[in-house]
Amino acid sequence: GSGDASRAVADWRLAVWTLCSVLLPVLITAWCSFQRSRRQLLIRDIFRKSKHDWHYTDLFGQPSYCCVCAQHILRGAFCGCCGLRVSERCLKKADQRFFCKEIMMRGTGGAPSSMPHHWIRGNVPLCSCCMVCKQQCGTQPKLCDYRCVWCQYTVHDECMVDCLRTEDCTFGEFKDLIIPPYYLSTINQMRKEKRTSYEKVVPYCRKHWMPVIVLANTRSGNNMGETLLGEFKMLLNPVQVFDLSKIAPAKALQLCTLLPSNTVRVLVCGGDGTVGWVLDAIDEMKIKGQERYIPQVAILPLGTGNDLSNTLGWGAGYAGEVPVEQILRNVMEADGIKLDRWKVQVTNKGYYNLRKPKVFTMNNYFSIGPDALMALNFHAHREKTPSLFSSRIINKAVYFFYGTKDCLVQECKDLNKKVELELDGERIELPNLEGIIVLNIGYWGGGCRLWEGMGDEPYPLARHDDGLLEVVGVHGSFHCAQIQVKLANPVRLGQAHTVRLILKSSKMPMQVDGEPWAQGPCTVTITHKTHALMLYHSGEQTDDDASSLSE
Repeated sequence: GSGDASRAVADWRLAVWTLCSVLLPVLITAWCSFQRSRRQLLIRDIFRKSKHDWHYTDLFGQPSYCCVCAQHILRGAFCGCCGLRVSERCLKKADQRFFCKEIMMRGTGGAPSSMPHHWIRGNVPLCSCCMVCKQQCGTQPKLCDYRCVWCQYTVHDECMVDCLRTEDCTFGEFKDLIIPPYYLSTINQMRKEKRTSYEKVVPYCRKHWMPVIVLANTRSGNNMGETLLGEFKMLLNPVQVFDLSKIAPAKALQLCTLLPSNTVRVLVCGGDGTVGWVLDAIDEMKIKGQERYIPQVAILPLGTGNDLSNTLGWGAGYAGEVPVEQILRNVMEADGIKLDRWKVQVTNKGYYNLRKPKVFTMNNYFSIGPDALMALNFHAHREKTPSLFSSRIINKAVYFFYGTKDCLVQECKDLNKKVELELDGERIELPNLEGIIVLNIGYWGGGCRLWEGMGDEPYPLARHDDGLLEVVGVHGSFHCAQIQVKLANPVRLGQAHTVRLILKSSKMPMQVDGEPWAQGPCTVTITHKTHALMLYHSGEQTDDDASSLSE
């Protein structure tokens, strides 16, 4: 009997220990996750109420030190505008103790035309030099040395003297691009007093001032836009930098009306679609009578198929290989140029058609045939699984797949029997074709110079500012591929000021600037709409052959 009792006690003890060994880790995990979520809520609350542009990171990209406790930190928060770095536990103190970059100067009375440096201690950029002794800064493994958040100058702790703390900031290398906080506070005061004579306000009256407005589409190009937003906010006034996923271009461009006429430059970070969106907003400014405030547009190409930016010398795609400082230098040095914009009107056939004609604005090209079919298939699959299409290489592979698939299906056969083409009112006899492409710019299909082809035949020069369109025909998607690798020439049908295309029967794929759709019998008329003021960078044009080979 006693043996049974002791066995029962042993069994009971074993059950208790087993229960404890199971429950204890569960309770500890639950407690930790509760604490973590509570901590995250507190952090999110500080982020929401703060004047800093805080972001949380699990791992800093370079050795970092907390600006409050000076301890080495691997993770924590950083401000996207002023560059402060802080550990999680010191976040609240840092938020209360340190001011962020001011968009507008707080009321100081009068109209200031200067402001002192805004120094922040520690975490200075690598390879920066002291403005006093010209030696390298930030070399010691601790929180040391200062950086001004406006002019980006750095100073050693031992070189920092009182006069530097009160000295006027020059705004550094990009003074001609930055909108100073004191300028905006003066303009704000003048608007309250109903005065619009901004001519005497500094730096409005300065000769070489060309303020830049950055419009970034954070949905373009694999989150590159998000990173760029932060880098531009660090170098410029945050009021100049807009996220197009949160604010429409038309609203952002109203900042131009507070700046000197004919001086503003806009940098659009995104694909050709984003550029078109911004140019439409600029056209709206013309309609509102704000013609004199219209800015010149530069492009930082993100994502794939950036034919417009390639034509204007800004390259086929940015992947972070050029520092942001160099991009701003390129914007400062770029030359003004005009770009033709065209109206594409699609009128459906039939006497009883009461629907309004479809109207598009074209910057790059219009096409009917195999490349529009490829774009349509690509578009349909991207809508279904957008996560798959974040990579440039995958996009090209999918495009290639649809091109070769089309070789087998030949859905665009005998196009010349289905359409009539008129150039400046003159009917064109069409050879046996599967596609027609109407070009405004030099590049097409992600980096191919379509009008020139192999470059071995005489042809009139193609320009994007001459009010002329280039019209070419292709024999199919295999012919398109041959042209892309310079193994064939297109069928050059001519140049014209007005293009009219009549689709007599059947349904055909069409596209304007990469936006495809399936279209029944109709008349397509392309006429000149307006000019856009663009910026041309003379150092970056790239044929896509080299990048395709490397991929």
